[in-house]
Amino acid sequence: MFEIKGFTPRLYQQTILNSTMKNNTLVCLPTGRGKTKIALLAAVHRLNNFPKSKIIFLTPTKPLAAQIAEEFKVNSTIERVDVFTGETKPEERERIFKEADVIVSTPQGMSNDIINGKIDLRNVSMIVFDECHRAAGEYDYVWIAKQYQRLSLYPRIIGLSASPGSDLDKITEVCQNLFIEDIEVRNDNDPDLKPYVQETKVDYVEIELPKDFKEARDFLQKGLKQKLHLLKELNATDTVNIETKTQLLMAQKEIQKRLSTGERDLALWQSISIIAESMKLQYCIELLETQGIGATYEYMKKLNKEAETTKVKATKNLVIDENFKAAYYKVTNLFEAKEEHPKIGKLIEIVTKEIGRCEKILIFNNYRDSAAKLKLELDKIPGVKCELFVGQTKKNGTGLTQKKQIQLLEDYKAGKFNVIIGTSVGEEGIDIPAVDLIVFYEPVPSAIRTVQRRGRTGRQEKGRVLVLVTKGTRDEAYRWTAFHKEKRMHTILKDLKNKLMLTKPQEVTLSSFDSKIKIYADSREKASGVMKYLVENNIDVKMQNLDVGDFQLSDNVIVERKEVKDFVDSIIDKRLLDQVKDMKLNFEKPLIIIEGNDDIYSVRNIHANAIRGMLAWITIDMKIPVVHTRDSRDTAEMLITIAKREQGDSLGNFSIRGEKKPLSDKELKEFIIAGLPGVGTQLARNLLEEFRTVKNVVNASNEELQKVEKIGKKKAEDIRKILDEKY
Repeated sequence: MFEIKGFTPRLYQQTILNSTMKNNTLVCLPTGRGKTKIALLAAVHRLNNFPKSKIIFLTPTKPLAAQIAEEFKVNSTIERVDVFTGETKPEERERIFKEADVIVSTPQGMSNDIINGKIDLRNVSMIVFDECHRAAGEYDYVWIAKQYQRLSLYPRIIGLSASPGSDLDKITEVCQNLFIEDIEVRNDNDPDLKPYVQETKVDYVEIELPKDFKEARDFLQKGLKQKLHLLKELNATDTVNIETKTQLLMAQKEIQKRLSTGERDLALWQSISIIAESMKLQYCIELLETQGIGATYEYMKKLNKEAETTKVKATKNLVIDENFKAAYYKVTNLFEAKEEHPKIGKLIEIVTKEIGRCEKILIFNNYRDSAAKLKLELDKIPGVKCELFVGQTKKNGTGLTQKKQIQLLEDYKAGKFNVIIGTSVGEEGIDIPAVDLIVFYEPVPSAIRTVQRRGRTGRQEKGRVLVLVTKGTRDEAYRWTAFHKEKRMHTILKDLKNKLMLTKPQEVTLSSFDSKIKIYADSREKASGVMKYLVENNIDVKMQNLDVGDFQLSDNVIVERKEVKDFVDSIIDKRLLDQVKDMKLNFEKPLIIIEGNDDIYSVRNIHANAIRGMLAWITIDMKIPVVHTRDSRDTAEMLITIAKREQGDSLGNFSIRGEKKPLSDKELKEFIIAGLPGVGTQLARNLLEEFRTVKNVVNASNEELQKVEKIGKKKAEDIRKILDEKY
């Protein structure tokens, strides 16, 4: 029997545990209130009730996975708790899974293991989805939950989140995607949670935006307003009162939808460019209002530099806009005068005052460049030892690998430094205990992020939060947006629970067929929706490194799948030529699938005749059919249909091709000549029949080449030019 150790469950944890014993449960508690402990209690219960079963705990990042695994080891007698990482070889992961009691993993790795058949979900008695507000759209949580509910002999799901969202549709989507049957939600004022809560005092520090900053902002706002009026005149929007990037993105999406249906109005292309300009102006304003002159100057300077070389009209048009130029002039003068946003001075004042009385201070900043600058300033304060906690993407040398993130948190806990400046990577679930003071360098308009940031303090002792707000800017708007969203979130969650709006998930049973359709898939397809849909439909998917194509459906059929943009890109970079030739040489029945509803003639700046010419060569010269599908699901259905026809009564009874078929001497000669300008396979055959050898073709004069049917003066000149020019 497994047991817990080292802690005593609190009353609300025991109450919530009781719900998880009966139903798939969404557990919504403020950050730092012991959600992981509830999952641990439930894991012990499931393992004891289903001996030799397994628990999977999914969490978005490796630093989180390491912390959770350690918590399970320290606070229970569970013998084998293992962390799956991307560095672990697939065969090793398969062995670990068989031996472990609890597996903590990121969803991406787990998804690949399920597709590859390395993990058997039938004997998993519980899956925990940490930060479960991510279970929406195409995120791997959604697909894994569906597979688990379909395959497990005794499924139980727990979703953990401090803040699953403030929108009814979003929360309902998360609950449906995770097959949630019950909701347990608490805030710090609920009677069973309140006795355990340390007070967290939140104060807002208001700051005036300097006059020079306002003047520069006025030029940017005037420029933005002109762009918005233009969009309305072009019927791209129905209002000029657009204040957020989200509104612009929605307008952009609507225009792209119209273009994809074949609409060819010049105003649509103008609108796309103006929307891009507007988003850049919005970003400039946000940097100026909330971050300061340095960040704004660097961004505007980058745009001017890009305009010198780029072909993107939005950037070129923006930098010659009179309002943008005036704002850039003002910002440049302020930068050269070393003017800074008053927030920086206020933050230095706060940290200087608090560092003597606070053991640990945590500062949140939305922008990595700004965070790096703040570190330089704070390092000058006596007694301050400051470090950056940022994500992996390298930028200006400030990226941290996940291994370094874990080490940095350990050093912070050990007291090796006392101030940490974090971007959004520090918001989700990372255990940073005993933080005395949190500073928001700017408010965020998200209930999820606000709750997570605030929850970094007030766990063991009273905590304090200071939020820097620049008056008369989007800082003020974001402050109230987050406040109202958080209130709405709790109301929605309690209504969902009380009104029992959620329905129990339908029981899904395994197919009774022993035989399965088998499809070999290239390993590069592992993240595609096609793979997930195939596995969902009980197809025996074998992932391999295929030398030719993306999916092998029988001994004779190979399929190359390309999304619309990738198809056009592969024409431009000439990948498609080799791929088509390899398919034709190695398989009796090659097929190309072009996936997506985008307009193939407008996704890239390439002449339509070049695309038509390639399609004609593939279908007429190479005799390879081209099929269009709407989306990944449609592609998967097409693959299943073809595989059924090909495999017939002998489902799965074929083998993967090991390597590309070696070319015969005849094919090699054709291949060499077909590579000349304007020469395809058929014309290569005509040339070889006329001149008999490759050497004779290469040595043929311009006039001799023109004797061959379908070779005119221009094509002959092109061939001679490529043969005669020095390398």
